[in-house]
Amino acid sequence: MSADLVRPYVITNGRGLPDNDQFNLITLVTTSDQPRPSQLDPEKRSVLDLCSGGLLSVAEIAGHMKLPIGIVKVLLSDLSSDGYLVVRAPVPPAQLVDVSLLQEVLNGLQARFG
Repeated sequence: MSADLVRPYVITNGRGLPDNDQFNLITLVTTSDQPRPSQLDPEKRSVLDLCSGGLLSVAEIAGHMKLPIGIVKVLLSDLSSDGYLVVRAPVPPAQLVDVSLLQEVLNGLQARFG
């Protein structure tokens, strides 16, 4: 059966996102060293195939699979809780540096090296 013909609630067995949803669009995911089970849903197998090449964001996985983000998050949550995926939180945004500090550094470099 084509993935286009399968309703999203069938893929997730009617489940929604868990309360402790750890995934956002830029969360990075890759496969763990745990061996894959012989019986696995086709969508979960596709996720593991995609992630076996290295770290991918949730948004990239959803794009490659052509599935809604919410469905992909449910699949990722299942695979992660079963130990098949390693999840890395996104890198926090960098703190802005104080402009006056940068100006002092620049002035010091100019005074020293002209």
